[in-house]
Amino acid sequence: MISKVIDDNSVSVIPEDSDDLLTLRRIVKKGDRIIGDTTRVIKQEKDFSRPDRGERIKIRISIEVEKPSLDSVLDRLRLGGTIVESTNESVPHGSHHSFVVKIDDAVTIFKKRWSLIEKKLIRSKNQKFGFLLVAIDTGECGIGKLKGTHLQILPNMYSGSSGKRYKTNFNIEKFFEYVLTAVLSSINENDSLIIFGPGETKKKFTNFLQKNPLIKKHQVQVVEGIDSGGEDGIYMFTKSRIMKEIMSESKLATVSSMIDEIMLRANKKSRKFTMGFDETQKANQFGAIDSLIFSEKIIQTLDEEKVIEFLNDVEEKGSKVFSVDSTTDLGLRVTGLGGIVSLLRFAISN
Repeated sequence: MISKVIDDNSVSVIPEDSDDLLTLRRIVKKGDRIIGDTTRVIKQEKDFSRPDRGERIKIRISIEVEKPSLDSVLDRLRLGGTIVESTNESVPHGSHHSFVVKIDDAVTIFKKRWSLIEKKLIRSKNQKFGFLLVAIDTGECGIGKLKGTHLQILPNMYSGSSGKRYKTNFNIEKFFEYVLTAVLSSINENDSLIIFGPGETKKKFTNFLQKNPLIKKHQVQVVEGIDSGGEDGIYMFTKSRIMKEIMSESKLATVSSMIDEIMLRANKKSRKFTMGFDETQKANQFGAIDSLIFSEKIIQTLDEEKVIEFLNDVEEKGSKVFSVDSTTDLGLRVTGLGGIVSLLRFAISN
């Protein structure tokens, strides 16, 4: 998240991914003010103007938040409230308005008093680097963009090769050019490129790729052991042990190791972990939580405000909090374990 402190009470922010929208939801409370740009249809009182037709203009307004709510499925944060200031006198103060904040939208948050946890959250820095995953075979290629714990998969690309046709008149470099175009349009400045798939196609594509000067500024790594191309290969890689080894500094690898540790403790009948909201809430009352993982499902199924307050309380006590979503197998696993799990510093009695 890009943030800039304006004064002791105001901070301007631009969310860069879905994790940032969740962070904003944890920051914005009822009674805060949100300042941002919106559009309104203003009826013009001019000669020959139609009385039923208005002009849509851009205005800046400030609302006092009454109800913040997160729509994690659509990657947006809705902040509803009443208008207290506007740059157009035709917009009445006291009327209702909702800001729908999406990725890359800029807003300013004004608080009478910022709590310590809110200051910590607004200063928290996302993982700056990401990964572009390429699962390629002679017949198809899948590309996945991985940032934090969120995975976005692009539609599969197909070469048109099959069987004898590939052996006779199929030009694989034409397919490589097609894939290269998709890679260049998808990769970000600090991203690493990870290439895998069955057979030797991944190595041939890597050699072809590295002839392009735009690729030379990115770290490129070829991975063995993933024997599927396309979307299936992307999912196979994110669930593999290889992923944790070569992406050890990523948030996804950290969360994956935590879940493995929870399952290990469960098999050993240890009580130094929790599953589900009630167990985790009890552990937090004792200050026992070392680190916590939650999925979007817990916000969708329980009272949103209650969950947000709980997450902030956990982090105020010095615990690490991670979010996952249904774009990865890890998110689905956490959802299946009750939507929230944690590793404990010490066991607590039932």
